[in-house]
Amino acid sequence: MSVIYNRVALIGLGLIASSMFWAMKRKGLAGEITGYARSAETRDTARRIGLCDRVCDTANEAVQDADLVVLCVPVGVMGSVVAGIADDLKPGATLSDVGSVKRDVIDNVSPHLPDHVHFIPGHPIAGTEHSGPEAGFAELFDNRWLLLVPVEGSDPKAVAQLRALWEGMGSNVEEMEADHHDLVLAVTSHAPHLIAYTMVGVADDLRRVTDSEVIKYSAAGFRDFTRIAASDPTMWRDVFLTNKDATLEILGRFTEELFALQRAIRTGDGEHLHDYFTRTRAIRRGIIEAGQDTDAPDFGRGKASS
Repeated sequence: MSVIYNRVALIGLGLIASSMFWAMKRKGLAGEITGYARSAETRDTARRIGLCDRVCDTANEAVQDADLVVLCVPVGVMGSVVAGIADDLKPGATLSDVGSVKRDVIDNVSPHLPDHVHFIPGHPIAGTEHSGPEAGFAELFDNRWLLLVPVEGSDPKAVAQLRALWEGMGSNVEEMEADHHDLVLAVTSHAPHLIAYTMVGVADDLRRVTDSEVIKYSAAGFRDFTRIAASDPTMWRDVFLTNKDATLEILGRFTEELFALQRAIRTGDGEHLHDYFTRTRAIRRGIIEAGQDTDAPDFGRGKASS
């Protein structure tokens, strides 16, 4: 494939940014890729493993003359990061992000944006429980969805260019409105993460009572909860604080369903339980048929699982 952006700047050098770098290099999608991380240790690691063509010691240096700047930092700090780099953004450049919340990011970033910059938020639906610059790999986005959330007045040519980059990195790309995105992700990602954190927290309390049995005898269901609950705590704290309304709505619905199941178990209503489990089983089959997971015995818990 040909070069889509002459220079790309990655602000934040964790799993997503490092995977973007390797995915762009795999297909030659960018001329030069600069990077910046707040931590000197992370910058040193990036230099040691060859992550980015040039690792900069300031975000301002990283974004200079960049045609595309991608914010790969926790959603809670995106507004302040943009406030700090706004004066150094190149006229005509595109600014995007990879946060899993969109309305809050738009509200916090937009006030700091120069008029001459295209702002096109994005969200790759891909990841692992691992984090940091060494966690990335080029195949992370292959056949995974990337949601673009253009804001009012987004330039169609700039949107098409960003779409081409993500498609070049292996993603399936779709456009979505911000509030709808946040509700969908509350169902598919945010609430499940909170439930996983809760279940693992309950098991940890139990483990103190039963010595190490909870860990020793973990079955696949609990193991999958612990994989999800191992995700980056700063990122997920910010997700819940910035997607509060949608997450609380879904958790309210979840609580209602949970009460109904409690009642069925208490009253011995096996028919309700069987019907419910049959209906939910079909969702799993749909995910496999859509190519978003595998029915292998390990439930896809390889390095590309999300």
